[in-house]
Amino acid sequence: MSDVLLLIGAIYNLAFIVFHLLFWRIFDWRNDLVSLTATNRAIMQVLNLSLSFAFIIFGTLSFLFPQQMVETKLGRALTGMIAAFWLLRAFEQIVFFKLKHWLSQLFTLVFLVGAGLYGLILVGR
Repeated sequence: MSDVLLLIGAIYNLAFIVFHLLFWRIFDWRNDLVSLTATNRAIMQVLNLSLSFAFIIFGTLSFLFPQQMVETKLGRALTGMIAAFWLLRAFEQIVFFKLKHWLSQLFTLVFLVGAGLYGLILVGR
């Protein structure tokens, strides 16, 4: 069962890569980031690209090393940290975006799904 959850987790994380790489278009960053200082504009883009790379790491480890993610101490630690990452992201969604808009509520739920996927892998062993 954990193999299936890790495959779903890999797809989940890889989908976030695509989403984050579309930020320039979705949020019209070419025009919108102009209002920031050059430093803050660079920080936004670098953080987004770095986060995309973290999703590549999460997805790749989940897809290529499912057995190790479940059966080794290091794998279980990584699985727990990925679950914690998504749980923290859900919390940050509430703190910074509030839950007033349906889209914010949806994203909170989506992030909780990520936490749940990786959390179930740990408890389902």
